[in-house]
Amino acid sequence: MLYKTQGLRMAVDIIKLTAEKAPNFIDITDRIAEIIKKSDITNGLAVVFSKHTTAAIKINENEPELIKDMEMFLARLSPPDADYHHNNFDVRTVNMEEDECPNGHAHCQHLLLSASETIPVMDGKLQLGVWQRVFFVELDRPRERQVLIQVMGE
Repeated sequence: MLYKTQGLRMAVDIIKLTAEKAPNFIDITDRIAEIIKKSDITNGLAVVFSKHTTAAIKINENEPELIKDMEMFLARLSPPDADYHHNNFDVRTVNMEEDECPNGHAHCQHLLLSASETIPVMDGKLQLGVWQRVFFVELDRPRERQVLIQVMGE
């Protein structure tokens, strides 16, 4: 989709993906760059937004040992096997799905991360630092997820 309003244009696209495990840091930088290229917007902002409360968007370095460290960091702060009221299906009655699983840890981990990142776009390119990459971070379990990409500018 392409919108035009007094010189400002906006393009919207959705990245669909499924993680192999949780937690899982999936580098989506190149996919975002392709969306920006398709948008034909050369200067503006790209908003990258996770449409989920147990999956996040973060900018960090794509280095395998660091990713292991980040996974362990999240597990230490909010371990999957800890006690969470959200996981007590005998008491909880709100926002339940048929295939509901205990995921209180994923919601708590999400509090430390964020649902989105906004990245400047100049000359048609994401303005990331040398080692910066954009990650979709699965915190819950493998299933299809959606990341909304909104590019605004000229």
